[in-house]
Amino acid sequence: MPDHRFASAFAVDRNPAEAFDDTRRPADATAAARTAAITGPGSTVAVLTATLGLAAASWVVAIRQMHGMNMGPATGLGSFGFFTAVWVSMMAAMMLPGAVPAVVRRISSSGRMLALPSFVGSYLAVWVLVGLVAYGVYRPHGRLAAAAVVIAAGVYELTPLKRHFRRQCREGARSGLGFGLRCVGSSIGLMLMLLALGVMTITWMSVIAVVVLAQKLLPARAAIDVPLALAIVGLGLWIALAPPSVPGLMPLM
Repeated sequence: MPDHRFASAFAVDRNPAEAFDDTRRPADATAAARTAAITGPGSTVAVLTATLGLAAASWVVAIRQMHGMNMGPATGLGSFGFFTAVWVSMMAAMMLPGAVPAVVRRISSSGRMLALPSFVGSYLAVWVLVGLVAYGVYRPHGRLAAAAVVIAAGVYELTPLKRHFRRQCREGARSGLGFGLRCVGSSIGLMLMLLALGVMTITWMSVIAVVVLAQKLLPARAAIDVPLALAIVGLGLWIALAPPSVPGLMPLM
């Protein structure tokens, strides 16, 4: 007669790998559930709320900081500490809305919400560095210098280098640092325009922020980009020839 005790023991011990898999499945299921929660619609809403909320708050802070500081191209930057505080709020206000798609992709790929502050922080750090360089070289200037910078910015919009960086900026990056460097290359001409026209001017800050946002979210199209570049060049010529008639160039007295 067969020994059923031996058969039962053998049945239990013959598949240790399956037993190990059974103990691992709950942990795998938990990890999968967490990943799904982070990459799901709720996570996207949270990222949108946090990023755009910070941008909106930065607009409020920037407007308050810049009140009464606009002197057009002759605007002074103030002390290093003051300018740094203003510049940080300006960059958060202007650059974060267009960074939302890249932030969402980064959170989804990493599966960790903790990637949000590090990505956004390192992205803004690149723009802060740009501001520090600007502080070192900027001087209050006249209409001809402002016109020359604006014309150069318009020409830059037509270059292959601009198109290269704009494409890379729209694609995003694995790190905020890499993303920031790509987007600086894409938007540097527009930011030089802001410095030339009046870095403390809410009007020009708003206009340039809209252009930066559109270029981050929309693909390059010659039908739009070429007229925009020509308009910027035309603005530079207008500033050179009749600066008092340029809206938003000179402060209201």
